[in-house]
Amino acid sequence: MDHIKFQALVKELYSTVNRLEEMFPGRHFTPDGHMVGSIGECLVADAYGLELMTASNKGFDALSGCGKQVEIKATQSKSAAFRSEPEHAIVIQIAPDGSFTEIFNGPGSVVWKQFEGKPLPSNGQYQISINRLMKLNEAIPNDQRVQRVA
Repeated sequence: MDHIKFQALVKELYSTVNRLEEMFPGRHFTPDGHMVGSIGECLVADAYGLELMTASNKGFDALSGCGKQVEIKATQSKSAAFRSEPEHAIVIQIAPDGSFTEIFNGPGSVVWKQFEGKPLPSNGQYQISINRLMKLNEAIPNDQRVQRVA
């Protein structure tokens, strides 16, 4: 993959969003839903050297070099949603310029444990705040993280 072209296209997309919002004050053109998920999966796959799997796999989006199943969550808001316990999770927050910040990178069990004893929400997704994920991330040893390659 052409890393430079990919990063430029994502940046251009977010630049277009900003220009549209300037042109139409009070209107929001923020990418959301599938688009944010797909952008996040591609950003993470590129940055961490992961192999993306077919879209909509249950519980994972990519494989690491050592075969670890990785669930990728991307958000532009204050929380992330999980439907099932992943083997490993990488959660990122996408910035308005198309860059991203790693929020969580560790065993999925650490996240899933936060939902113990809680009833499953009607939409089938547990929500966890970005702040909580950042706090959990602080305790993840380096050898339990998927390492960035780019």
